[in-house]
Amino acid sequence: MTLRARLGWGLFAIAVVLIVPLLLSLRSLEHLYETSRLLRDREFAASMVLGSFRERTDDTRRAEDALLFVHDQKSAARMQSQIDSLVSMTDSLDRYRLDLSATAIRTSLDALRSAAREEYEQASAGRATVAEMISQQRTRPAIAAVDSSLGVSATMLRNRTRQRVADATTETLNAERFVAASLLIALLIALAIAIWLLRSISRPVHELERGMHAIAEGDLSHQLSLPKNEETEFGRLAASYQTMARQLAELERLRAEFVGVASHELKTPINVIIGYLELLQEGIYGEIPPKQKEVLETINKQANTLTRLVKRLLDISRFEASGGKLDVRQVDLRRFFTTLESSFSVLASQRDITFSVDHHEPLPATVHWDEDRINEVLGNLLSNAFKFTKRGGRVTLTVAPDDDQVVISVADTGAGIPPEQLPHIFDKFFQADNQAAAATKGTGLGLAIAKEIVEAHGGQITVDSTVGEGTTFVVTLPTEPSGAGKRREPAPVG
Repeated sequence: MTLRARLGWGLFAIAVVLIVPLLLSLRSLEHLYETSRLLRDREFAASMVLGSFRERTDDTRRAEDALLFVHDQKSAARMQSQIDSLVSMTDSLDRYRLDLSATAIRTSLDALRSAAREEYEQASAGRATVAEMISQQRTRPAIAAVDSSLGVSATMLRNRTRQRVADATTETLNAERFVAASLLIALLIALAIAIWLLRSISRPVHELERGMHAIAEGDLSHQLSLPKNEETEFGRLAASYQTMARQLAELERLRAEFVGVASHELKTPINVIIGYLELLQEGIYGEIPPKQKEVLETINKQANTLTRLVKRLLDISRFEASGGKLDVRQVDLRRFFTTLESSFSVLASQRDITFSVDHHEPLPATVHWDEDRINEVLGNLLSNAFKFTKRGGRVTLTVAPDDDQVVISVADTGAGIPPEQLPHIFDKFFQADNQAAAATKGTGLGLAIAKEIVEAHGGQITVDSTVGEGTTFVVTLPTEPSGAGKRREPAPVG
């Protein structure tokens, strides 16, 4: 599946998963709305009708009192109007499903209508006692029966309303729990889909990043764990990466082979030239005039410079051809620096330069380095220090422990390096403008090789310099480099 399709389906699935709780919420809200609507249109409206019914019943009772005492046509008409109004309102009770109460009320109203008519007739005929009796025995009990039926309706309505509210509350609570649970499940599913999307994208990206880092570190043989599939973006990238790594490895091999062959082939004619120059200078082929001797000395110096350059090229080509691998052995640290000090003490005496080696305790007794390579690095730094330091100057080699590292600094009181040239001091073939102060010319490869050797050990090399005051190189090396091919053989002591 392509990256675009994967993202599209993943986002679509997340959207669907998140929409489901929304739909469920809308459905629950719809049920809640229906319950609220029923409460409004039935129970609440029915309670309003019952309230109006009670008011009309009270009006009917007062109309009956007026009929009993006034007993005129107007009172009779008012009584009849109240009864008709109650009859019409009774029909509303059927609509609100209070039909049992409505039936009882209709029966009571029929009895009330008949009693009110007879009460009016007796009162109009002047038979007040009979009218009073009808009122006590028939009219008022009929009104009381209506009140009683209304009370039953009110109780029924109250119970039904309470049940409706309880059902609505339960439904709301259930809906809330259901929506919360569905939302939680949806979020978990969406999170799982998002993690799947993230991993399906980040894992190939991380693998490609590792591959590019390996190539940047010089490991051109690094293989990706990604399948080379032309149908996916990462598959095409993996295929392109392998092709690039293969081409770079081939180019690196050809370059190292060319440098090695060219440097090796240059050694023979250079050695022949230097040999004949020495024969000429010794007078083997006859006496040489003074001016020609000067020319021969110049040619000899340039030939020696060319020899050193070829040697450096061979060294760096061998180191790069081996992939920067080290022959790591156990090194006696004190013996190593004692040997180094004795090697350069003679040079210091010849050039009248004060040379000292300072040990800061507690130094580790042994370290695991490629002794020949580190000796080459420090030898190059010390050689440069002596080369750029005038007579009467000072060169100091300081060794100090730093946790699991050893910090080595080489400081001199020589010519110094201009600050704008310090960032390029470790570039191949770069030479600073202070060459005029050097005893001999350099090739511009020594510091480049030193940097590669130090970094191959997992360390770092830095430089600090002030023009006219001197230069300090600081080499920081772990006591045991990681990732290097190690051979645990103790270094010979002696």
